[in-house]
Amino acid sequence: MGEVKVIGATTSLFCTRVEWAIKLKGVEYEYIQEDVRNKSPLLLKHNPVHKKVPVILHGGRAVAESLVILEYIDDTWKQNPLLPEDPYERSTARFWAKFSDDKCIFGAFDACKAEGEEKEKAIESARESLSFLEEQIEGKTFFGGEKIGFLDLAVGWIPLWLGVMEQVGEMKLLDAEKFPSLHEWSQNFIKIPLIKEALPPREKLVDYFTASVNYMRSLASQKQ
Repeated sequence: MGEVKVIGATTSLFCTRVEWAIKLKGVEYEYIQEDVRNKSPLLLKHNPVHKKVPVILHGGRAVAESLVILEYIDDTWKQNPLLPEDPYERSTARFWAKFSDDKCIFGAFDACKAEGEEKEKAIESARESLSFLEEQIEGKTFFGGEKIGFLDLAVGWIPLWLGVMEQVGEMKLLDAEKFPSLHEWSQNFIKIPLIKEALPPREKLVDYFTASVNYMRSLASQKQ
C-alpha cells in the first residue's frame, strides 16, 4: 500500500501517539527525526502551513496534524480499529480527543510554567479540565472499552508527559485521590509493552521541558 514514513521528534507527545497507532496496526514504517528548532526542507515541503511535526508520508502523500493522522491510519489499515463503529461513539471520541489537546495539554503546560499568584489559578484550571476526562474513564478499563483505542492514544500523554510537567513545574495535578479512575487508567496504559516501548527517555523530556519553561518565563519577564 505504499511506503510509510513518519517525520517526528522523540520529545513530542503528538508524534508518539502516531507511532503508537502505526504499531497497533502492525504497519512497517521509517522514522525521520526532525530538529524542531532547525526545521528541515523535508518538513517545510510536506507541512508548509503549520511547519510542525508530526507528518506521515504514505506513498509519497503527506498527512499532517496528529489527530487527523490517527484517523487516516485507522481508515487506511482496517485491522485493530481505533475508532468505534457507532457514529455517536466515534463523534464522542473525537470530541474528547480535541478537548484533551486544546484544554488539558496546554492547561497543564500553563500551570507548569506559571509562577506566583497565577500558578494556583492555572493549577485549578488544569485540574478542572482533567476532571472531565475522569468522568469519561469511570467504570472502564480503557477509554475505548476493553482495549485501547483512539481516545486512549489521544490522552496517552498523561502517564509520562504530565508527570514530567508536574516535576518541572513543582506541582501535582493528577492526584490519585481526586482522580482515581484516570490515575488507574494511566498506570495500566503505560504498562502495555507496545506503548511503553515507544516512550522517549524521561530524562530527555525533563531537560526539554525545563529548557522550554525557562525560555517562556524569560520572555514573560522581558515584557514586564
